[in-house]
Amino acid sequence: MLEHLRTFFTSLISPVARLLLRLNVSPDTVTVVGTSGVVAAALWFFPQGELLAGVLVITAFVFSDLLDGTMARMSGRTSSWGAFLDSTLDRMGDSAIFGGLVLYFAWVVESQVLVALTLYTLVTGWLTSYARARAESLGYEAKVGLAARADRLVAVLVATGLSDIFDMPVLLEGVLWLLAAVSTVTVVQRIMTVRRQARAA
Repeated sequence: MLEHLRTFFTSLISPVARLLLRLNVSPDTVTVVGTSGVVAAALWFFPQGELLAGVLVITAFVFSDLLDGTMARMSGRTSSWGAFLDSTLDRMGDSAIFGGLVLYFAWVVESQVLVALTLYTLVTGWLTSYARARAESLGYEAKVGLAARADRLVAVLVATGLSDIFDMPVLLEGVLWLLAAVSTVTVVQRIMTVRRQARAA
């Protein structure tokens, strides 16, 4: 859904990418710094109930996900290692965001239902990524699904920020329920897609 915006944002950050390369900053360094910022912000601000502050800081670091890839392409340093590192640290950042929300619901809101819901959304988000990666490692395709990782990330960050701005917790809760449903459907879709390919083979 949001992939068509990737080209636009890439053009915006290209000057920054060129500057960092001139300063001999490697794409891997940007990946690690960006993920560290996301993890630190999510686990510091969210558990204290400072949702908007957390979203703003996380959003600033999330752009490193585009920046490192742009730098790698510009420098000709794209590699399997870089792809592996980027993908692995993406999952770390996602886990920190949802983990921070779990702590927020446990410590600030004190709702067992929302803690369980957020944990479920975190786990099914991991499963969607795992199902595709495992399928591709076996020679199958499993790109189907209602929402990509970028869509889920944007949805939860926007809902978290708006729920704090307008003091409407229902916005975040509603999006979490939606993401839980979408992720569940996506996992099932990917399983069935691989099953059809396996039977055809």
